[in-house]
Amino acid sequence: MLNEQVRHIMTTDPQVVDPEQSIGNLMELMESQSLNQLPVVEEGKLVGLITTFDLWKHTKAGKSTEGLTVKDLMITNVVRITPLDKVGTAAELFMDKRFKTLPVVNLRNELKGVVTSFDVLKHILNEEYPRPILYQDVLEA
Repeated sequence: MLNEQVRHIMTTDPQVVDPEQSIGNLMELMESQSLNQLPVVEEGKLVGLITTFDLWKHTKAGKSTEGLTVKDLMITNVVRITPLDKVGTAAELFMDKRFKTLPVVNLRNELKGVVTSFDVLKHILNEEYPRPILYQDVLEA
């Protein structure tokens, strides 16, 4: 289960943003779709990651987001994995507590998907308990 490749559990068509996208537009997108982290992609290649934490830090410091674009606030030193990396590798990175989403890229840095800590948890739970256990009592009552 942890030796399975990430490509089997990743989201292959994730929502992405462009570095030139306005912060106002980004915040609307994140709010409307309940997103906390988004890969920043330019011409199919991963160039950064933007998170609600990045936005919070900026505004907490009393700075305005007026006129800013994603490239102004995104992080560019992004930890990433490949589709062939193991689910266990992703789990270890998530246990570091700095990440909740990992971009999945090929050797040319082209974004192929994302894997989240929830994807790993869901994979492990589905392997162990193929039938949902949370609703079992309700369904049997």
